[in-house]
Formats: sequence, C-alpha cells, structure tokens
Amino acid sequence: MTPEIQAAIDMTTSINLEVYYYWCTAIMILIHAGFLMYEMGASRVKHTLAAGTKNILAFAFMIPTFWMFGWWIYLSMTNGFTPDFAAGASGVPWSENMGPNLQDNATGVFWGAFTLFACTTASIMSGAVIERIRMAAFIVLAVVLGSVVWNLSAAWGWHPDGWMVKKWGYHDFGASGVVHMISGFFALGVLINLGPRIGKFNDDGTSNVIRGHSVPMTIVGLMLIVVGFFGFLGACVLYGGTAQWVNIYGGPTTLSAICFNTLMGVAGGIIGGYTKTRDPFWMMSGALCGIISVASGLDLYYPGVTFVVAFIGGYLGPVFAGIIEKFKIDDAVGAVAVHGMCGVIGVLAAGVFLSGYPTHAEGIPPISLYGQFMGMLVMAALGFVPGYVLSLIFRMMGILRASDGVQLAGMDVEVPIPAYPESMQTNNKFV
Repeated sequence: MTPEIQAAIDMTTSINLEVYYYWCTAIMILIHAGFLMYEMGASRVKHTLAAGTKNILAFAFMIPTFWMFGWWIYLSMTNGFTPDFAAGASGVPWSENMGPNLQDNATGVFWGAFTLFACTTASIMSGAVIERIRMAAFIVLAVVLGSVVWNLSAAWGWHPDGWMVKKWGYHDFGASGVVHMISGFFALGVLINLGPRIGKFNDDGTSNVIRGHSVPMTIVGLMLIVVGFFGFLGACVLYGGTAQWVNIYGGPTTLSAICFNTLMGVAGGIIGGYTKTRDPFWMMSGALCGIISVASGLDLYYPGVTFVVAFIGGYLGPVFAGIIEKFKIDDAVGAVAVHGMCGVIGVLAAGVFLSGYPTHAEGIPPISLYGQFMGMLVMAALGFVPGYVLSLIFRMMGILRASDGVQLAGMDVEVPIPAYPESMQTNNKFV
C-alpha cells in the first residue's frame, strides 16, 4: 500500500469518526427537548414557563462553562483531586485545540458530546426542584453539577486512566453512576434543603398528589428523552477505523450490542412500570428506569439479562419514589428514584452479571462486584455532598427558595409572557 493510499484511508477514518460523533451530539439535544416538555407538563399552569426557562438556561450556561473549565477538569483530574496539568493542557480555553484548527477536527466534536452529557446532569436535577427554586440559585447549582462535579466523576470512572477504573476495574459504559447517580444524589442533597412545595404535605405527615397540568406533554417529553438516549449511548462507543468498536475503557463491544440492549432496556422498563402502576407516566418513566438500570453493562449484556434487569428497574422506580416521599422529600418528577436509585441498580448489576469479565485493556483489572460496590459509594457521595453543602449555604443566605407569595401566585410571575392565551380551569385545589 502506497503512502498516498494509506493517508487517504486515515483521512476517511478520521472524517467518519468526526461525523459519527457530530450526529450523536445532535441526537442528544433531543434529550433536552424531552426534559423541557417533561418538566413543563409536570408543572402546574402557573409554573409552566418558569420550569421551561430554568431548563433552557441550564442548557445555555453549561456550554460556555464546559468550554472554560469543564473539559479541562475531565482531562486533568483522573488521579483524584490532584490535577495533571500536562494531561489537561489541551483542554484549557486558550489551547489551540479548543477552537478552529485545521489540524484538529476531532476535539470540538468530542467536547460537544461531553458538553451534552453535562447538560443532561443539569436537566435531571432540574425536574426535581420545579415550582419553588430561585432561578439564580438553580443556575449556579446546575453549573457546579454539570461543569465541575460530573466532570470529576467522569475523570475518575469514565476515563481509561481514571483512578477508580485502574484500581477497581470500575465499569460504567452507559453512565449509570457517572451521570445518573451523580445527578440523582446531587438532586437529593438540594431537595433536603429546598423543602417541599406548598401543600405537598399535611400536618399529620401525609402527602397530597400535586399533578402537572399536561400528562400528555410529559409523556411525549419522556419519549423524546428515550430517542435522545440513542445518541447518548451511541456516543459511549469509540470507532477506530477497523471492524472493532470499543467502549470508553478500550474494551471490545459492538453497535449491535448497544442496539439490542437499549431497546430491551426500554421495553423491560416500560413493562415493569406498567406492571407496578398501570400509570402512563410511570410507564414512560419506567423506560428511563430500565435503561439506567442496565446502562453500566449495556455494552456486554446478553439481551435476555438486559430485559429482566430493566423490568426490575422499571418496577422498582415508583417504589423508590414512594419511599423517598415518606421522608417528606418532595421530588416533583421522581428524579432521585429514576436516576439515583436506578443508577445504583445499574452499577451493582454490572458487578453481579459481569464479575470476572476481562476489560481487555492494559492496567485495568477485571470487572468485579467489589469494584462496582466501591464505585457506587464514591458516586453517591460525590453527588450528594456538593449538592447538599452548596444548597445549604444558599438556604442560609436566603437565596435558595422562592417566597411563599411567589409560589402561591406562580413562578411564572417572573416571566413576561403567559404560558397559554387564556386561563385554564381545573378542580385541583393546588393549582
């Protein structure tokens, strides 16, 4: 083979790689369109546009902050809290890689995919806190979660040089821990300090159902999130120009496996949610529960195993939500249950069903239940502690929660246009 032909092959491979991730990133934006619909539908009429505005701003603020310091954190913090400045040099904003560069067509595409992962973490937390959080406090929390905390979790457990990967063989292909657990437990920390919506709990400790104004909008939003997951999970594989795809740790997988198991995860979760509740909301939330419950091992599972584990996740999602509510924690959309607790299932299930599986990468031990359990503990703490501490500081400063007057009037009082052209009547006393 002549050098010219080899150069042409290499260029074609590079272009294919870049185009693949470019379109994965584009599909991932559907996740945020889905969260937008999901959260607005789950809000009461008087809070609809405030919920949407919050979600849009989280998306917008994540992009420049991920460019300013988020990418650097991912590249440089693989050893823990001690930065590797040499490894992170290409991720600082003034690096020649972080802008138009005819010799580097790939960095921006990979940066874009990771930025969309970061936006997802903020959107997960966003739904839990609707109808009572102040906008400025939420934006700061979202940026800390998506452009700092999530990048630490990814550097530690979603990078071939991450210390959790090298020490324990931590395996989290589809980010059950590094995205979903981090977001769910961060949201839990915030919710403890934020407090419940007015009218959610009675003096005797019993709870009231506060329904959103559009269940159909919420269900369609959840389906869009499922569509976006195909971009999300597709971006978790690497293509090296040969017949073999690899996961983010360098171990072999195939797009065939991803397609089999993503669809089986969706189906198992929906059926699990239906079996438990017969509720269309929990059926579609069950789809998320199912995918998240199998995401860690999605690259390696047999589809039958995927379906069973996803069914369990879909069935347990509403159970977890009920348990969390008994502690008088008002999670408006069940984000802690769906993402946090089903993320725990996902991380541990990989340890059970893939224990002993070789990673096929130098310096990374085989997958083990011990490694997955330790990784689960790290993810829970890394998510919960920053969310709790930062929101506690905001609460003490009086800037976390909107006043009772604003909540009763509706968070949309701060939005200059109405959600609907004419008032919507309802019998729900908590409108």
